[in-house]
Amino acid sequence: MPSYTAPLKDYQFVLHDLLKVSEQDVPGYADLDRDFTGAVLEEAGKISSDVLSPLNVVGDTMGCVLENGVVRTPTGFKAAFDQVREGGWTGMDVPEQYGGQGLPYIMHTAAQEPMVSANMAFNMYQGLTHGALSAILAHGSDAQKDMYAPKLASCEWTGTMNLTEPHCGTDLGLMRTKAVPQDDGSFKVSGQKIFISAGDHDMAENIIHLVLAKIPGGPDGIKGVSLFIVPKIIVNEDGSLGDRNGVSVGKIEEKMGIHGNSTCVMNYDEAKGYLIGEEHKGMRAMFVMMNEARLGVGLQGYAQSEVAYQNAVAYAKDRLQGRAVTGVQNPDGPADPLIVHPDIRRNLMDQKSFNEGARAFTFWGASLLDRAHQNSDKDAEGLVSLMTPVIKGFLTDKGFEYAVAAQQVYGGHGYIEEWGMSQFARDARIAMIYEGANGVQALDLVGRKLAIDGGKHLMGFFEMVKSFIKENEGNEALKKDFLDPLKAASKDMQAAAMYFMGSMKNPNNALSGSYDFMHLMGHVCLGYMWAHMGKAAMEALDGGASDTDFLNTKIATGRYYMARQLPSTALHLARINTGADTVMALEAANF
Repeated sequence: MPSYTAPLKDYQFVLHDLLKVSEQDVPGYADLDRDFTGAVLEEAGKISSDVLSPLNVVGDTMGCVLENGVVRTPTGFKAAFDQVREGGWTGMDVPEQYGGQGLPYIMHTAAQEPMVSANMAFNMYQGLTHGALSAILAHGSDAQKDMYAPKLASCEWTGTMNLTEPHCGTDLGLMRTKAVPQDDGSFKVSGQKIFISAGDHDMAENIIHLVLAKIPGGPDGIKGVSLFIVPKIIVNEDGSLGDRNGVSVGKIEEKMGIHGNSTCVMNYDEAKGYLIGEEHKGMRAMFVMMNEARLGVGLQGYAQSEVAYQNAVAYAKDRLQGRAVTGVQNPDGPADPLIVHPDIRRNLMDQKSFNEGARAFTFWGASLLDRAHQNSDKDAEGLVSLMTPVIKGFLTDKGFEYAVAAQQVYGGHGYIEEWGMSQFARDARIAMIYEGANGVQALDLVGRKLAIDGGKHLMGFFEMVKSFIKENEGNEALKKDFLDPLKAASKDMQAAAMYFMGSMKNPNNALSGSYDFMHLMGHVCLGYMWAHMGKAAMEALDGGASDTDFLNTKIATGRYYMARQLPSTALHLARINTGADTVMALEAANF
């Protein structure tokens, strides 16, 4: 059975050596000293390794079962969910007035990573709840916040998001679910939603569905969509639970992975619902949930790669196969361990350098969200909005790629279920699809995000990279191994952006290159993170830090990424520059 250990040293390095959280002017950050974050994340790591990780294979093999209209979760899930709830992990960043701990969002993000690595399907129950709660806190009335927030924060009640219908996924303007106004101010919601993660289960006493629907007579398309709270069990005015609502589970979807999470078809039959925010402004409210969810899904991508990598490393050190070409490394054994072979090292270094760069990128994104929300910093808000499709799209593409790469280290054993590696690949695969398929993320990035505020945030990012390089050019070790590769990659990204600006007459030229641009930008962002981490590690060594092995390993891993991965930007730029001609050459009938 696979195992998992939270990389606590790396969390601390990113939080304190890279981001220097306790020195930032964001409310709550001054309290995030090393001792505090270390204690919190150590406990998150323990519950992940000791409680959640052993249930990962249980959830995968047992799955969820629909019995008499109720979904039963795998054995052990409810007891583990109770432990997570009782530990306060579900409301870390929720305001104290609603029963949370009021910590910054970055601490929620850091504590979520080990739980996702240990058991992604399980963690989705609280993950969706957190998103639903965020939408209610952002757009709900005071009465709605008081009614639902405390129970969602504690996960006594859980939450969902209901967007997709059988005939429409990304194009939500086509939805048919309707919400008919009632005299008491409520609505009767009717329709069917599919692919609803955590749509029903037996681990909470109520489930609060957030449902997109159209009010009859409203505008056509996406402009006519509104957002509603539709509880599984109606909540009385005093907060007690009343009658069962007109909400039912049609079936549990049979999926490739995340079997421990109940992905449901949800039927709404004149269910009582309550409008969140304004009529016909549902997408604005839902995007609060979706943007947070996209950051969380990006984390899922690299978190699955991380746990797969950990097990691949253990196997590579233990499995004896062949002899090192430079001479015997294990003279007392019949063969040398796999890890002596250069191609195995390449594979593992690809994984390691991605995982650590992706973690830094995601934590940085979480810190930008904190700055945007707590400091009302519009520049931070614009920058994280620009980065969101990259965090979601690039990190999940690569996370799946490296979960498969870790499986490859095992050879044939990686394909056998008893070793557990296929589950990481199967579970990671969904992250490329849900919360907006990655092709849509690329279109959003190129078609919308690059031009937001007149391109201010894109230019701001270029200036950040340029300034960092200029400020550190005197550091010869950093310049050769980190700054020069970053400068070349940044120039590739700027050239691609300029190409898109000249594509207005034929927008297909830009859209044909959008996926390559998302990856090009992803590499630049990870390169920017690695340049900062390289500097931070060198400064720690110069300052007499005791953990020299960890810091030297960090620098070597960063050098690998800059030398072996970052040059991919040139390939992506070359593809972008070919335009749409070859992409659009065939008639539909010729495919």
